[in-house]
Amino acid sequence: MNELKDIPRPTGLVNRRNALAVAASLGVTFCELPSFLNAKDSINQEDSLGGFPLGVQSYSLRNFDLNEAVRHINGLGLHFVEFYSKHMDPAASLEEINAVKALCKKADITVNAHGVSKFTKDHDANRKVFEFAKRAGIRNITANPEADSFDSLDKLCAEYSIRVCIHNHGPGAIYDKIGDVSRAVKGRHPLIGACVDTGHFIRSKEDPVKAVHQLKGRVFALHVKDEEKREKRSRNVVIGTGHLDLVGLFQALRDTKFPADGSVSLEYEANPNNPIEDMQQCIVQAKKAIAKL
Repeated sequence: MNELKDIPRPTGLVNRRNALAVAASLGVTFCELPSFLNAKDSINQEDSLGGFPLGVQSYSLRNFDLNEAVRHINGLGLHFVEFYSKHMDPAASLEEINAVKALCKKADITVNAHGVSKFTKDHDANRKVFEFAKRAGIRNITANPEADSFDSLDKLCAEYSIRVCIHNHGPGAIYDKIGDVSRAVKGRHPLIGACVDTGHFIRSKEDPVKAVHQLKGRVFALHVKDEEKREKRSRNVVIGTGHLDLVGLFQALRDTKFPADGSVSLEYEANPNNPIEDMQQCIVQAKKAIAKL
């Protein structure tokens, strides 16, 4: 796998006063945040996760505003997030982006992915997403690219050194099967790869562990969720209690040398008004699985 170039940091950073003003306009109030985990807690958490960059896809917290979502992620003891558009708008100004980054920094959270984005043959529109990712310092864009978008994406990945991670959306979607993703990335720029959504693959009667192995070298992101049924109509359950081989998944990531700057995001879509207890149980299950490696 090719090494990624350093993404240039944005220039013209706003000062703290401006950042606070922008944050206030976004509904972000720094003083409302609780005391964050200390360094010792962070080290212990990372050890228990085996070095995997486990975080949260913020769609799990879609019924909460940005301030509340960051508070919950910090409270879960996690240090990574894949934001979706409600919590970090790709059309946001540089000041707004910096305010969100400042909030996350205070909570010891790294924004390591964003999505799911749509890409088409419109090169200029695609470039705007990459420009946003560059300004935000994000290396992984989870995406649902249309078939005619890949010539554009080849050029943009080469120019920005930012990954595009094709997200499988389940039965009936463009990328329903492992083979659909495999064919899409074949012969494309090395930074065009996959976001393996374990729950959607389960609903498509596919094996997420097999997906990681079959797409070796192209898996840059995951949405980790489990399902009660291997059918189109199903429901998320605590990971490891449904059809997901959780130990096998983490072993596959280790065997295929999943990149340290990739994104492994817990996504829990059930019970959106009060998902925290179930998400806590998901983290417990993840730690148990990792301990068995």
